Formats: sequence, structure tokens, C-alpha cells
Amino acid sequence: MKSDGLFRIGCVMGTALVGAAVFGPILAPYDPTAVVAARLAEPMPPGAPFYLGTDDLGRDVLSRLLYGARISVLVGLVAMSVTMTIGTAVGLTAGYFGRLVDIVLMRITDVMLAFPGLLLAVALVAVLEPSVWTIFVVIGLVSWTGVARVIRSEVLSLREREYVVAARAMGAGSARILWRHILPNILPTMLVIAALSTSGTILLDAGLSFLGIGVPPPTPTWGRMIQEATSYYRVAPWLMLFPGAAVLYAVLTFNFIAYGLARQGRAPSA
Repeated sequence: MKSDGLFRIGCVMGTALVGAAVFGPILAPYDPTAVVAARLAEPMPPGAPFYLGTDDLGRDVLSRLLYGARISVLVGLVAMSVTMTIGTAVGLTAGYFGRLVDIVLMRITDVMLAFPGLLLAVALVAVLEPSVWTIFVVIGLVSWTGVARVIRSEVLSLREREYVVAARAMGAGSARILWRHILPNILPTMLVIAALSTSGTILLDAGLSFLGIGVPPPTPTWGRMIQEATSYYRVAPWLMLFPGAAVLYAVLTFNFIAYGLARQGRAPSA
């Protein structure tokens, strides 16, 4: 099936991405922050011994891409975990208990949705001290609203199912019903959302780095590499092309996985 094919492609791409992130220090031919080229202020085009060229400071682009993969994958997975934790907790609580709890939590969600995610992230990063952990928290705090709404809609449907009503009639508490009966049934939806959230967090991290407020230097990130290359896009387009392609690759990877999971989840009921 088409969905199975995309899912397999996404898994292969994801394995390669994680492999590049984990083994980046071994695969990188040079120190990503070291000046290795003989010429400065003049980027060298791709070719041996610098297979993806060098930047204006004489740093190897391939090494910086591999080290940047570590940051992007780490930010994507950790920020996604924060996003899913907050969004799932809010969605479960609002959907199951309803009434005043639902109204209060959804109004808070609406207020968060009223602010553009990137703008809110910029404001939070400007207030907090720049660091990798700050990026984790900020991206998680601005990305949970969509997760909460989807989870809430699923729980609203599940809480009226016969097995939930029967468990409630037999005296099961709310915590047991949520943990044993509702949460396992929304797990497929959560996996799809998690994959989509990972691609979204990677893209948001690249946007923050491009604006100069992401992970602080000298740590290489794909977004910062694109930002640093804007002055050379005419004479050295590869400086923007390679990190831009890396961001696109990472986003497509998790989108393929999410699409495949979504299609497979619908297959039994078709």
C-alpha cells in the first residue's frame, strides 16, 4: 500500500537522520568550529577535501551539518515530549471531566492559539536565558495547543462508549478509566500527532536559529547556518542549499512517518 511505502521510507530516512546525529562526531571529518580552510572571507566550493565546501570563516560545512543534526534531532524529540505531555494532559482532563473544567482549559487554549507560535516563542526566548534547555521548554510551551484540541475531541467520543460507561457503573475511578480504557484507545492518534509535532518542532527550532535567538553559538545549527549564508547566496549558494535541504529532509521524514501511521490506523475500519 502507498501508506506502507511512505511509512517505510520515513523509517529509513529517520534511521539515517538519527544515525547522523548519534555518530556525527565520528563521521565529521573536522571540528565544526575550527578554521580548516586556507582562505578566509571567501567560501570554498564543494570538492576534496571539503566535500560540501567551507563557509566564510573557513569552517567545514559537512562537519557543521552533522553536528547540527544532533541539535535538531535532540530539540525535535525533547520538545515534542514536552508538547505531548502538556497537550495530552490538558486534552484528557478537558475531554473527560467536561463542564467547567473543559470551559476553563479550552479558553486557556484559545488564548494561546491567539498568539502566533513563532512570535510567542521569540518573546519567551527574549525573556529567558538562551540555552538548549530554554529552546526545549519554549518550543514545548508554544506547541501544545493543537495536541490538546485533538486529544480532547477523541476523549469526548470515547467517554460515552459502552465499556467506559460499564467501568464507571462498576465503581472504577476516573484515574483508572483514563489510564486503562481511554488512554490506550487514543494511543494511535497520539503517535501520529507526536510524529507531526517532531517535524514542527524541528522547523520552529530552525526558524528561531535563523532569527539569531536559537541555540547560542558556537554550537552549529541548521537554522543559524542558513542565516549566516544569507550574505553569500549569490556567490556561494551551497551555504544555504545544504542546511536548507537538511531541514527539509528532517521535516519530510517525520511527515512520512505520521502519514503512514495515520493511514494504517484507518485501515481496519475501512
